[in-house]
Amino acid sequence: MRSIAILLAPLRLTLLLAHVLGGLLVASLVFPLLAQPTRNRINRLWSHNLLRIAGLRLLVAGEPIEAEVASTGIAGWSSGRLLLANHISWIDIFSINATVPTRFIAKAEIGRWPLVGLLVSLAGTLYVERGRRHAVHVINQKVAERLKQGETVGVFPEGTTTDGSLLLPFHANLVQPALDVGGEIRPVALRYTQRGAPTLAAAYVGDDSLVGSLWRIITTPGLQVEVIWLPPLAAGAATRQAAGQQARAAIAQALGLHPADPAGDLSPSPHPAGTAAAAASDPASASR
Repeated sequence: MRSIAILLAPLRLTLLLAHVLGGLLVASLVFPLLAQPTRNRINRLWSHNLLRIAGLRLLVAGEPIEAEVASTGIAGWSSGRLLLANHISWIDIFSINATVPTRFIAKAEIGRWPLVGLLVSLAGTLYVERGRRHAVHVINQKVAERLKQGETVGVFPEGTTTDGSLLLPFHANLVQPALDVGGEIRPVALRYTQRGAPTLAAAYVGDDSLVGSLWRIITTPGLQVEVIWLPPLAAGAATRQAAGQQARAAIAQALGLHPADPAGDLSPSPHPAGTAAAAASDPASASR
């Protein structure tokens, strides 16, 4: 089966390039003429097709999502929702977007990437300038504005990727806007499997290059991404740290990871998702 996947890889790469270029044209020429809900519907369909072209099967599990939110990512009657997800791969963003259109927070370097940077910028990504004194304050104001409009905003609070067999401590600075505006805080657990068994094929860690990671994904037959929507956190979290710890615990339980000291890594379960690897800086991650 892998040999067949390798033979099909050039075709997948060609189709992916065409899909990205098509997305750039639509986002740059058509998006300015459309309302945000319509843009989000296109983003959801585009992300879903990206997964299909790359050979990934999408499985959505967990709590049901309101039809309006699943379609557009926006519910104007609400105070928005902040998604807190574990982080394994650059393709996590598209996996979540294929389920619910989401405006992600990323570090500013992403906007300077060729093609991909322009694409995610046109899709409405919010950038944070790490290392600047008031960066978190500025991005939190932007997030609060989006939440007040009923939008869905996504954060990877680990701040970097792992291979999926452990869960790093959550950095909770970007949780504050949801508490300030009374927005929903929803944990989302991500897991990658190959024919039902844990796999490291999608992990983007260490010295991985984007090209190398993409090649591994498109040449792995039977690859599946599972997006598990967990219940929103109960109202009443007094601090962003408490909310972050609650979300982390919920994700750990969904993924079968051992509970541990909130300040430490969550180690693999007796049946780990893979061999633990040291987490490394990730171009697709949000602010630490």
